[in-house]
Amino acid sequence: MKKRYILLFLLIIIISGILYVSTFKIKEIKVTGCSKVDEQVIIEAVRDKSFANNTIVLYIQNKIKPIEDIPFVAKIDIDYVSKNEISVTVYEKSVAGCVEYMDGYVYFDKDGIVLESSQEIIEGVPCIRGLNFTEWEMGKKLPIDNESKFKSILTITQLIDKYELDIDGIKFTAENEIILIHDGITIELGKGDYLAIQMMNLGSILENLEGMEGTLYMKDFDSNESTASFSKKK
Repeated sequence: MKKRYILLFLLIIIISGILYVSTFKIKEIKVTGCSKVDEQVIIEAVRDKSFANNTIVLYIQNKIKPIEDIPFVAKIDIDYVSKNEISVTVYEKSVAGCVEYMDGYVYFDKDGIVLESSQEIIEGVPCIRGLNFTEWEMGKKLPIDNESKFKSILTITQLIDKYELDIDGIKFTAENEIILIHDGITIELGKGDYLAIQMMNLGSILENLEGMEGTLYMKDFDSNESTASFSKKK
């Protein structure tokens, strides 16, 4: 009889524990760290991976097998905040730029390694035009036949990131001269002989041209004492 009471007591504890744990439903997901990735994409990915929509189970599950395969995300950390709330910290892949390919875009990092492909253009990521290639492979360097041109692209994207410049696009002309696009301003840099000094000064020059449209000529901008000329769009 005593043994039966013990088993009944244990059963009550187990059922009570299960009922209590079942109250840990995910009602709120706070996301931080997103600059390129839509927060809603992260929230949906987390909910899709969560078993029984339970905060405790999700926290443990992500420790054992982290959520992966979210486009442009290197990893995410999930922290337990309360029984109905979790915090998600997103670590995005460092995207340097993208190139058009067929009907979409191929994104790469500062070393030219392909990170993702997408039909969408991500705001804040410069798009390079004037490059040709027939194939690419995820995780490998973009197969651009003109190595010097590709080095220029990587240099430009690194400098854009370093000086936090707002550049919408990068284009190579038939003469292999470099053109940057910033809002309604076309920036002519020449063949890239003075990229370091040009990009270092570009931010302050663009501040003075805010709201204007036209062409900024910087082909001969080769020192801090140089001047750039601007022609307004007519």
